[in-house]
Amino acid sequence: MKFLDQAKIYLKSGDGGAGCVSFRREKYIEFGGPNGGNGGRGGHIIFRAVKNLNTLIDFRYQQHFKAEKGHHGEGNNKTGAKGEDLIIPVPVGTQILSEDKEHILLDLIEDGEEIVFLKGGDGGFGNAHYKSSTNQAPRKFTSGWEGEEMAVWLRLKLIADVGLVGLPNAGKSTFLASCSRAKPKIADYPFTTITPNLGVVGIDNSEFVIADIPGLIEGAHTGHGIGDRFLGHVERTSVLLHLIDITEDKFIENYKIIRKELELYGAGLVDKPEIIALTKIDALGEELSKHQKALFEKATGKKTYLISAISKKGVKEILRELKKHIDKKQQETETQQQKNEKKYCPI
Repeated sequence: MKFLDQAKIYLKSGDGGAGCVSFRREKYIEFGGPNGGNGGRGGHIIFRAVKNLNTLIDFRYQQHFKAEKGHHGEGNNKTGAKGEDLIIPVPVGTQILSEDKEHILLDLIEDGEEIVFLKGGDGGFGNAHYKSSTNQAPRKFTSGWEGEEMAVWLRLKLIADVGLVGLPNAGKSTFLASCSRAKPKIADYPFTTITPNLGVVGIDNSEFVIADIPGLIEGAHTGHGIGDRFLGHVERTSVLLHLIDITEDKFIENYKIIRKELELYGAGLVDKPEIIALTKIDALGEELSKHQKALFEKATGKKTYLISAISKKGVKEILRELKKHIDKKQQETETQQQKNEKKYCPI
């Protein structure tokens, strides 16, 4: 399945049905009267978040969505049927943006969440609606109200607990493949990963999701390499796992390059909890790897972990550390929700 995380679509809710002009005519009934029914409401445009979707590729082949119009009213005081609502399934984590991409109109982050985005137009009134003591045979009716119309952008931000960041060939895809059932492309050349990958990791009878995004290089915020457009997929994560190739001569500078790109991107990524792992230690050996680790910690003042995704050395340790940060974040979120419920709870 191809990956697409941005798409522009055009939406229109259904127009309301027109009212009806009709008069009652029945055998043996001396006095008739108006009995034209009202028109039906037009269909709504509804977005629904669906868990088993992880791409917007379907919107490349269909960009126009139009809900059904309301049916017209009929005689004998029959109201027209409502237009059928149009439900558009999107992946969990999809944002609905204005046409200029300046405003977030909707953010769907829970599975099964449904929101009416554009309301259908109301139906018009039939002549029975206008009957009065002074106007007993009205011929007035109204057409249905028009539905709403809008062009919007869909932007997908994958829902994951951990985000993998680092330079190309830092070992991100190898790490994801070693600790999950994900099968990302792995090769010995830069930019092997060109679209985000998700993997479900199991550790100590619990699971969490890791997102692997294409590698960043210096100047990614200006479009160098693949750029920083995929960083949006790690904005919702609880913690970042920064992987650094320990076999590189300038591995300390490489760390600073990525941190700089995160800072320039914004969206609070630079402030997220970060775990640093020096990868490919199997290529250097234990003694030299520890020496490189000491150099790194002295230069940056930050704790690091030594791992080898190939031999899986140190992988479980770092997964447990990630789980601690995820649990902490979930606990903070639950506490905040409880405070908000108490704050707005009516007495």
